[in-house]
Amino acid sequence: QLQLVESGGGLVQSGGSLRLSCAASGFTLDYFTIGWFRQAPGKEREGVSCISRRDGSTYYLDSVKGRFTISRDNAKNTVYLQMNSLKPEDTAVYYCAAVMAAGIPCGPRSMNSWGKGTLVTVSS
Repeated sequence: QLQLVESGGGLVQSGGSLRLSCAASGFTLDYFTIGWFRQAPGKEREGVSCISRRDGSTYYLDSVKGRFTISRDNAKNTVYLQMNSLKPEDTAVYYCAAVMAAGIPCGPRSMNSWGKGTLVTVSS
């Protein structure tokens, strides 16, 4: 059974850092494109960053470029999202998601397996 479990969320002050982890079980991550998504209260879920299964290419939402870094450790079957210089507007529930495809948009509709999310709160 394919499972994704996020961890690493929490409360941090503006300018601080967090590293989110997405641990996969039931499948091998390197065959999947993995994405991090977030949803703030009253807002739609948006794609924050994705890493392709095919060539490891990455995508970042404009507002996080230069601050967030996605990476994967195939040996640990885990994908990470390093978040630096956090801002209050980064506050949201962060989800990781996966799809066994490549060359797809980094959007919620592209994914078909989801974790339950981890809350990130950035105080001003």
